[in-house]
Amino acid sequence: MTDELDLRSLRYFVAVAEELHFTRAAMRLHVAQQALSREVRRLEQQLDVRLLTRTTRRVTLTPEGERLLRQARELLALHDRTLDEMRGGGRPLLVDVLAEGHTPVRVLHAARELTPRDELVARFHGGFGAALESLSAGQLDVAFGRTDGLGRAFPAAAFARTLVRLEPLALLLAEDHPLAGLDAVPMAALRGTQVDISAGNDRAPEWVDLGARLLAAFGVEPSPPHAHADGLDETLWHLRSHGRPILTLVERPVVAGIVVRPLVDPVPVYPWSMVHRHDLRHPGLEALRAAADELARREGWREPPADAWT
Repeated sequence: MTDELDLRSLRYFVAVAEELHFTRAAMRLHVAQQALSREVRRLEQQLDVRLLTRTTRRVTLTPEGERLLRQARELLALHDRTLDEMRGGGRPLLVDVLAEGHTPVRVLHAARELTPRDELVARFHGGFGAALESLSAGQLDVAFGRTDGLGRAFPAAAFARTLVRLEPLALLLAEDHPLAGLDAVPMAALRGTQVDISAGNDRAPEWVDLGARLLAAFGVEPSPPHAHADGLDETLWHLRSHGRPILTLVERPVVAGIVVRPLVDPVPVYPWSMVHRHDLRHPGLEALRAAADELARREGWREPPADAWT
């Protein structure tokens, strides 16, 4: 065994160990799967131990692999922090906030006030599914969204998640829609009405999954899949063109002629989580945590309604 460990091989091994899937790890690293497999085999040969057990159906860590994973994460984190500090530090924290006007934007603005010397930069991926792919590829630092309903298990070995808010769901309605005259819309009142849950939006499978589960639980029909509307203007155009209520969050921007009505009996909620890599170290991350905690304390974000549906 040589005395020098190659950091690239360690980084490749960590990606496979966290994903437990060579194809996903290769996509995350933007490398060919053959190159990834070659680097992992080379690391095993160098250490003279089996790190992974591979079958045609699954990849698992050996005890030696689990031990190396802990050490490799620490070593890579130290390496990255050292580079950052020697290069002057102060790199921006890249934060996906889904879209303008939603809960993550409020958290981001509050965090910027807590750490004005650090740069927190917003990104807009339009869905947690898309943001998670960018997190895995190292193109983002933090993302917000629902971590279930992604079509695969949330990669908890790679990412930490913290509940930020249980936000009530609502309907986006044209002001002349019959339901717009109500202060709040009971779930039972939706029977016989098609509701748009953005079916077909592969960037936000977690949102489509939640909408489909909610409507199915109360016997409500979802609208057919359609091309996703980007931005407030396009969403409002789609609403006016098709006339169907759109499932949304209770806090969102609107314009004249459009109203938001909360859903009740029961109150369905969207679980916002903040997600980042376990080894992320940045003062902006601490500011985001502190801002989320303060908003949650002040506005009861983590207290579910008495009749919450999740």
